[in-house]
Amino acid sequence: MNEQLKNKIMEVLEEVEDPELGVDIINLGLVYDVEMDEQQNVLITMTLTSIGCPLAGEIVEQVKNKLSPMEEVNEVDVNITFNPPWGKERMSRLAKIALNVTD
Repeated sequence: MNEQLKNKIMEVLEEVEDPELGVDIINLGLVYDVEMDEQQNVLITMTLTSIGCPLAGEIVEQVKNKLSPMEEVNEVDVNITFNPPWGKERMSRLAKIALNVTD
């Protein structure tokens, strides 16, 4: 996948908010990787802020709903992983300010 398309996908994913925190999954640092195969199927590898996140299904559906309309994308799959575990150090400066998180 070219860098321009990957950046476009990441921009679209900035529209997906964690419903509990009100900050997008990119700035929270939840997205670990974006891959695309020869058939233009996209695999998003991401994590959640906690293992027992009650809204995991909703976040996964939002990711699929945002990426599926893209003409460069065929199918979207989301791989949820907790390795490595998420921590506040993965958050962008913007997310830390929005959530009043200090280093």
